[in-house]
Amino acid sequence: MLTYVIRRVLVSIPTIVFISIVVFGLQLLLPGDPALALAGEERDPQVIAELRRMYHLDEPVWKQYLIWIGNVLQGDLGESIRLKVSVSDLVAAKLPVTLELAAMAMLIALLIGIPMGIVSAVRKESLLDYSANAVGLAGLSIPNFWLGIMMILLFSVQLGWLPASGFVKPSESLSQNLATLIMPAIVLGTGIAAIFMRHTRSAMLAVLRSDYVRTARAKGLREPRVVYRHALRNAIIPVVTLGAIQFGELMGGAVLTEQIFSIPGFGKLIVDAVFNRDYAVVQGVVLCTGTGFIFLNLCADLIYVVVNPRMRG
Repeated sequence: MLTYVIRRVLVSIPTIVFISIVVFGLQLLLPGDPALALAGEERDPQVIAELRRMYHLDEPVWKQYLIWIGNVLQGDLGESIRLKVSVSDLVAAKLPVTLELAAMAMLIALLIGIPMGIVSAVRKESLLDYSANAVGLAGLSIPNFWLGIMMILLFSVQLGWLPASGFVKPSESLSQNLATLIMPAIVLGTGIAAIFMRHTRSAMLAVLRSDYVRTARAKGLREPRVVYRHALRNAIIPVVTLGAIQFGELMGGAVLTEQIFSIPGFGKLIVDAVFNRDYAVVQGVVLCTGTGFIFLNLCADLIYVVVNPRMRG
């Protein structure tokens, strides 16, 4: 098992290097010149030249990359050109918000999607199966922005139960923190729950038709033991990969939901950075998101080993 873990870690290193090259290269394709944007309306040539020198914009591209990646390895993601704040500090401030929102959305998705998928597979072609599929289809079809607006109208405007927008840190008030995040978490979690439901149902149907499940039933084992001890343990393996991918997408892709509910997370940060041509922030956020994807896939590989003993050899 240790050899497997070391091999997966070694494979991840060149992937991270490749991501860093792509992240740095793509920012060169963004329109506009940050030096001109910072120079103001007068755009004094001396000021522009000094800005280029200060931010190494007058250096060759390969040298700019080496300077940037060298600083990244020391924990320095650069400085926001617009805010004059360290990108590392911005990431440290915004990342916990997005992680908390993503964790709540994932918890909701798991609590809804996997049980629905199991019931749908065990009760195939029953009313429960048709109902679960209908709910899953609705979860995949309803746009997040529409569901978010409808929830604000119902629970904030009409009923007054929850705040319409904003974010409160857990250190300030845990109850208010949960109140501000529950609606965006439900909006994000319902769509992922539908995906989990469909994949769990498909995997369970395949496993329930396998020989070892029929053998377990022939031995007289009770149906709950057959379903949860034998079938689910093997059917859950592809869902692990799906969960890692979906959690990674939540880290970097909850832009619309964060905008609707005014959540100061990664999504809002990167949108503002792109519009303001704040290249250092774009690079830092995308690099952190890409590295997070790799880490989550590594965790999924390790969970494989725990769930499937055959991979420990």
